[in-house]
Amino acid sequence: MNAMTEMRHLHLSDRHLDALEEETIFILREVAAAFERPALLFSGGKDSAVMLKCAEKAFVSKDGPYRGGKIPFPLLMIDTGHNFPEVTEFRDIRAKELAAKLIVRSVEGSMARGTVRLAHPAESRNVHQSVTLLEAIDEFSFDALIGGARRDEEKARAKERIFSHRDTFGQWQPKAQRPELWTLFNNRLQPGEHFRVFPISNWTELDVWQYIDRERIALPSLYYSHPRKVVERKGLLVPVTELTPAKDGETVELRHVRFRTVGDITCTCPVESQAATTAAIVKETLAADISERGATRMDDKTSDASMEKRKKDGYF
Repeated sequence: MNAMTEMRHLHLSDRHLDALEEETIFILREVAAAFERPALLFSGGKDSAVMLKCAEKAFVSKDGPYRGGKIPFPLLMIDTGHNFPEVTEFRDIRAKELAAKLIVRSVEGSMARGTVRLAHPAESRNVHQSVTLLEAIDEFSFDALIGGARRDEEKARAKERIFSHRDTFGQWQPKAQRPELWTLFNNRLQPGEHFRVFPISNWTELDVWQYIDRERIALPSLYYSHPRKVVERKGLLVPVTELTPAKDGETVELRHVRFRTVGDITCTCPVESQAATTAAIVKETLAADISERGATRMDDKTSDASMEKRKKDGYF
């Protein structure tokens, strides 16, 4: 029996998801109790969709102490203006379903204020989200932002605490992070400081897809196999769009692809895939030997320290 045949007959247990879900719900409730003005970063991507599902279970359950409640903090999205329309549409639908307050702040707004200046019109706006995010924190006096980052995504993410302290400039200092023992979190803040909280830090990409499959969580269609025009560039499949046109000498091909992670169009690439269901994606993820960011993000290809530098500048 070969490896693919073994995989087709493999039955994966999802019992560990109960513990991961319980931990996430505990952290979400801890944030709601400990901070005055938290917000949940909701991009419409798969990780934030899982976060929102856990928040729904934590605060909008049909029974228990939170019966009939609402999510006690707003949803916040930093929009580059170059997001996939399927994702922003899904974001709006999901927020409306939960009657959650949705706050959207745009990089284009920062550009209009002069706080973001592009080196050239075609420059990716992804890195500039940090400026807009810090402006939103100042505007609403947020003291905690809940994000969907996971430690398995990338080296800098692996250094992250669940309660990640940010200084008065919104910067992340790896050596200044606080110890976290036995799920005891130090949430003390000085004026002007805030926390980034990552309740699904201990999840993996496989856990996320198993949970999406088990809970039947809706996602933007981009996450599933679909035909798309792409070009091969630096080992990645780059989608051919108005923002990312083919270059001279490149061959445009129509391939069946899906997105493992969804971000700014100018820096997010799909992978070749026939997986059209969550169950198929679970099996495909089992065989993956490179992280989703490593396989799909052009902005992480500049250097091994790209993400760490952006995080120190205030990035998610």
